[in-house]
Amino acid sequence: MKRYIIIAMTLIIGLTACDDLLDTKPLSQISPDAYFKTETDLQLFSNSFYNNLLDKSPYDDQSDLYIQQNLSDEMIGGNKRTVPNSGGGWSWGDLRKMNTLLVYANQCEDEDAVVKYTALTRFFRAYFYFEKVKRFGDVPWYDKELGSADEDLYKPRDSRELVMTKMIEDIDYAIENLPASVSTYRVNKWAALALKARFCLYEGTYRKYHQLNLEGNNYAYYLEQSAQAAEKLIKEGPYKLYSTGNPQKDYLMLFAQENASKDEYILSIMFDFSLGIYHNATAHTVVATQGRPGVTRKMINSYLKADGTAFTDHEGWQEAGFIEETMNRDPRLAQSIRTPGYTRIGTTKVLAPNLTGTVTGYQPVKFVQDPTASGGNVDRNDRSTADLPVFRLGEVMLNYAEAKAELGTLTQGDLDISINKLRSRVGMPALNMASANANPDWYLSSAEYGYPNVTGTNKGVILEIRRERAVELTQEGFRFDDLVRWKAGYSIDQDIQGMYFKAPGEYDLTGDGVADVILYEQGTSKPTAPDGVQVLLIGEEILLTGGNRGYVFYHKNIARTPFSEVRDYLYPIPINERSLNNNLTQNPGWDDGLDF
Repeated sequence: MKRYIIIAMTLIIGLTACDDLLDTKPLSQISPDAYFKTETDLQLFSNSFYNNLLDKSPYDDQSDLYIQQNLSDEMIGGNKRTVPNSGGGWSWGDLRKMNTLLVYANQCEDEDAVVKYTALTRFFRAYFYFEKVKRFGDVPWYDKELGSADEDLYKPRDSRELVMTKMIEDIDYAIENLPASVSTYRVNKWAALALKARFCLYEGTYRKYHQLNLEGNNYAYYLEQSAQAAEKLIKEGPYKLYSTGNPQKDYLMLFAQENASKDEYILSIMFDFSLGIYHNATAHTVVATQGRPGVTRKMINSYLKADGTAFTDHEGWQEAGFIEETMNRDPRLAQSIRTPGYTRIGTTKVLAPNLTGTVTGYQPVKFVQDPTASGGNVDRNDRSTADLPVFRLGEVMLNYAEAKAELGTLTQGDLDISINKLRSRVGMPALNMASANANPDWYLSSAEYGYPNVTGTNKGVILEIRRERAVELTQEGFRFDDLVRWKAGYSIDQDIQGMYFKAPGEYDLTGDGVADVILYEQGTSKPTAPDGVQVLLIGEEILLTGGNRGYVFYHKNIARTPFSEVRDYLYPIPINERSLNNNLTQNPGWDDGLDF
């Protein structure tokens, strides 16, 4: 089912944008000279930018920390990732439409509207190009309408530096000229600052860890730009972290409530039951036929203990059972997966993790709504109505701390206005910069579980910021991009295992002393159990790393190819596009059979 963002009930009638860059008509049914006369014209024409560019299903993106029954091509690797004939993210129709608006906006008689919608369009052009740079690296920069005879259609890819420079010009214009008032479902000045903080952090860390030295600005320039944008938003913006003073519920409710928090959400996607506008986050998690998503044990191990110590510093962490490992942890763990005592919002029935509904045993609950939402149909396919975040203050705080840490300019005061506010919301102890750097976490720096390429005097605090980012932003669509910019593709190859079971037998997963799961071996009789108890045959209905014991390993028999450091950080240019434009070079490591 298509999911739509409703900004206005009436979208463009008779105006269409073609996805083919070679189409010479900017508008198929109305002459542009007869349009773009009023603010309403500009608004209606730009509405599709929201729908076409913003991610409406970030909750199901796979990575080393979150997987599904069917692994993504990126998680399988090797020949599962191929050069497409067409598509593959190489689409330019939205950009063409943006450039059309920028050309004709001056026809509007309302000068303020011209400035506002020019700024909005330049925001989205920066957003559009950020996605292209992440995916392909160097790409052609187009800032004008193109006709079929225009030589620029066949130009080579422009340098990453040129594109980033143009993106900063666009976003700075947007920051300067967009409204500063809170507008949760419309782009404003603060959303532009958030976008700048995001893409400059990406670029700065990408260049640093990939040792990408291009002519022009160095990695530090982009990190400084990110830190400055984030700091301005944090200190001058009208936003604060959502909190009702309940550290055991606030994080969960931020993402499960019907309407976006105007305190924390800077830009959100609206979903609405009365308008029939839905997404699939709840069913994705609770319905066994919707992907069986699961958090990996590596992610579970990353959550701190409630006292601020590392779980992996405590004896016996490797073989801790479910109740033991979830006890006295960062409260965000119990607000991100089903833990002992979990109940759906608005209900009292305690629910165990459903091992037929999650491939790791760690069943997500983030974005899962009250079962009465959507007229009581929220558990059906595509019936979720909780607004989804595009930019929120929590991410901006993380971006700020990371940019400063990677620059080497981070102070304890910087942590106190960013990371430690996030920790305070859930009642966690503050992060101390000196202590973190004096004792870098072994788990987070190990080759088996962490990031061995993090070095330097700020190693410890960078690792802790990455921990915080993984915990705070889980299921928000950032993780794979983070691994790419950190040159941490090796994380994809690390174990993607789940819950630990020491032997066949009965297991209590809710903490009430009654078995919720019974595991039995082949060659033995299937145990008789009360209704609601999950009875699973080891080797068929549940796979474990050690045969009849160990970690849940659903993908045990799935062949995976190690992440290619040469190839897999970028995606390939489609074959048809290179055939049309011989000046387009292919990305390293991708063989498309073309010899030019």
